[in-house]
Amino acid sequence: MDILVLLEDNRGSLHRMSKEAIAGAQKMGVTVRALAIGGNAEALAGELSGIDLTEVITVNHGLVSSYNADGYSEVVKQVIQSESPLSIVAGHTYQTRDYIPRLSAKLGIPFIPDIISFGADGFVKQVLNAKLNATVSTSVETFILSFQSAAFSDEDLVPGSCASRPFKVNLDASMVRSETEGPFQEDAGDVDLESAELIISIGRGIEKEGNIPMVFELAEALGAEVSASRPVVDSGWIESFRQVGSSGQTVAPKLYFSLGISGAIQHVVGMKGSKNILSINKDPDAPIFEIADYAVVGDLLEIIPKLIEALQTEKNS
Repeated sequence: MDILVLLEDNRGSLHRMSKEAIAGAQKMGVTVRALAIGGNAEALAGELSGIDLTEVITVNHGLVSSYNADGYSEVVKQVIQSESPLSIVAGHTYQTRDYIPRLSAKLGIPFIPDIISFGADGFVKQVLNAKLNATVSTSVETFILSFQSAAFSDEDLVPGSCASRPFKVNLDASMVRSETEGPFQEDAGDVDLESAELIISIGRGIEKEGNIPMVFELAEALGAEVSASRPVVDSGWIESFRQVGSSGQTVAPKLYFSLGISGAIQHVVGMKGSKNILSINKDPDAPIFEIADYAVVGDLLEIIPKLIEALQTEKNS
């Protein structure tokens, strides 16, 4: 199967979920190519020089030097019409959700989003807040897929080599009617949960807003980002861009350190792809312990200050 993976630029580097999409595509097909668009396209292609790909196609045009939905959908349409891949694959990011539906409409081919796995019967995605899995199939030859965060691991990328090839597109201003605001993460300043390797996440066990500063102190000592469950965000204790779960962001860090999070399915769906999960909760029967790699039954309000003290002692020794 000939597969084209759509790459995404995340602040000058290849998006983690683009790497995961390549890993998934390598499991699906024999021939895997990638497409990088924008002023940083050659640099993105360079990041993949040690990966087993047929090639990375690059498009650098003034009208798509930075992301906009009209321009990107038109560029991808032209590449698909020229190169004729059977499957088009991407990570299920905010950007993907913005322009892929219009690409699907332009080409008249189906878009199957948020896939977690695939098999002989079709593609598997989660429904009803991840309470059930549904298998989706299509009878058409060409289709578009997006993979859920952490459906595949970038650690499984097949090493090898690949070259890049520039592709000339036919674009003019009449094709780019929309102006796209900055990426979602920019509203969050320097906070980038999707790319973070270490995340400390807080739930209702933090008890009150006044206890949150010590979590940020711990995060600073560990070099971690801070996230939260929906109840903490809904209480107004922390910014909404830090929310993880079915109505927030999906993350897959190397370590997810949960503090006072019970483990409701709506939260778990957003972090279950984490490589390692460390959880502190006073309730020994908390559902989060069922998926945790390391479980600590205790009062986080007593444990966090001791952790901070230990880290400061280690730093000063």
